[in-house]
Amino acid sequence: MEWSRPWDQVFQWDYPTFRWFLGGKCNITANCLDRHVNSPRKNKAAFIWLGEDGTERIFTYGRLAQMVNRFANGLKSLGVKKGDRVVIYMPLTPEGAIAMLACARIGAIHSVVYAGFSVGALRDRILDANARVIITADAGYRRGRKVDLKGITDEAVNGLDVVEKVVVWHREATDGSKSSDKEVDFDELLESGSPHCDPEEMDSEDPLYILYTSGTTGRPKGVLHVHGGYMVGTYYHFKTFWDIKDEDVFWCTSDIGWVVGHSYIVYAPLIAGSTTVFREGAPDYPSPGAAYEIIEKYGVSVIFTAPTAVRMLMRYGESYIQGRDLRSLRLLTCAGEPLNPEAWRWAYEHLCGSGEWGYMTDNWWQTETGGPCLATLPIMPTKPGKVGKPMPGVIADIVDREGQPITEPNKGGLLVLKRPFPHLFRTVYGNPERYAQDWTRIPECYFTGDVALKDEDGYIMVVGRADDVLNVAGHRIGTAEVESALVSHSTVAEAAVIGKPDPIRGESIKAFVTLRMGNDPSQEMVSTLQAHVRHELGPIAIPSEIDFVPTLPKTRSGKIMRRLLKAQELGLDPGDITTLEE
Repeated sequence: MEWSRPWDQVFQWDYPTFRWFLGGKCNITANCLDRHVNSPRKNKAAFIWLGEDGTERIFTYGRLAQMVNRFANGLKSLGVKKGDRVVIYMPLTPEGAIAMLACARIGAIHSVVYAGFSVGALRDRILDANARVIITADAGYRRGRKVDLKGITDEAVNGLDVVEKVVVWHREATDGSKSSDKEVDFDELLESGSPHCDPEEMDSEDPLYILYTSGTTGRPKGVLHVHGGYMVGTYYHFKTFWDIKDEDVFWCTSDIGWVVGHSYIVYAPLIAGSTTVFREGAPDYPSPGAAYEIIEKYGVSVIFTAPTAVRMLMRYGESYIQGRDLRSLRLLTCAGEPLNPEAWRWAYEHLCGSGEWGYMTDNWWQTETGGPCLATLPIMPTKPGKVGKPMPGVIADIVDREGQPITEPNKGGLLVLKRPFPHLFRTVYGNPERYAQDWTRIPECYFTGDVALKDEDGYIMVVGRADDVLNVAGHRIGTAEVESALVSHSTVAEAAVIGKPDPIRGESIKAFVTLRMGNDPSQEMVSTLQAHVRHELGPIAIPSEIDFVPTLPKTRSGKIMRRLLKAQELGLDPGDITTLEE
């Protein structure tokens, strides 16, 4: 990587705040674009974008750099400057990535809001970031349905004096009319700008972006990442954990609205000079075989996806794989939720050829960490159900609520990080007190909010969120443990577990189960699954109730919303559901 000025000091920690590469000057886009344009990679494909309807668009590094520069200059013409906040409410298209890179190019701080969030969620994020400019589109598409992003944006910015301009990308025909004087046409702004724009020189610790967490556990917080450390950390893991080589074709199934899309659709792959596939829409639409067609057609060699996607494919069975050549796939990686052993084994057998051509591995991280923290590296033996060990540079531990390490193997505790690494978030935007809380709940540690356990070999299993732990007759049981036991049965595709108040046991367990195709709900199936959980975990973990459902409520990033299931079950207010996919 290239720096316009080298750093004077590598690391400084004034607990709980810290800095990396002090005095260093850089701009992340110089490493994403300029160093490739000035090399033989200029004509290499940077992005291969696919639409649900089969549309294909390919962007070389040279073309992408020109478009980013033009749009960056367009933003400058609107008065956007270093330090300004720009909210991006765009579908998963190249224009969304171009908007992100253009902001970073001129030192503006982008805040991407997932396309499909509600008016209230978008408005709250605009206000919290105090954003001067909004970049949006007329429409997004998922499962063939149109999402009126422009209409949502118009309603969200109505009456907000802080918003000076709304830039609209029209992917559909337009009569040229505008809803207000604030509106600017995306393509006109793009074409008006010069294809030359020098990157703004940024301090290593200058903000790159704000990304608001999903809000499933309360008011969203604006996680802030910076140019230097984020650039170094995400690139390092892309090269080491994902083992990316020049000839690889990388496919990340996330979205730019989530941290995975920031780190491993846009920034790290471009820094590495990789070719990245990304696709708007649902992975099983218009056919459950769409994913296999993409792997075969483009020779995809490395995939980063979510356990939810794997379980979804597993639910459809193997018939859609037949006749597809998946031998290009050498590495399949998952993160987002615990990857249960049954889903791991299915993917390893059917997508990786039982190791004949591919390898299957897990990793764990979150919006705040910016990139992986725990993982099974390709050189390590895999333990299905275990995420792996701390990545190089990460000091993680399992502790009790007083911060004392839990040394007994396989005993659950709280997952903490004990030392900041370069790509860890720097603060909560506009709320440093909330940032400090994450470092003070457990003394001298960053509390991740997750419950985990460590086996005798040091492999960590992330059981679930600390607030997803059941207390049954004095026994603490992670929802993920029961869910994993259910999914290990051959008939089950997905499962979600909640606790219900019980006058005797404290809590009883209720499970919501989605069956694989070809299996029908019945009382006999309930008894079979209860017996299976008893065999896997013991009598204390048996669900007293099992409901069979066609789908489970999930956030748009694929995480099961157990909170919503519990609220519905108990007749409570479900709270914020703007992250709900359906």
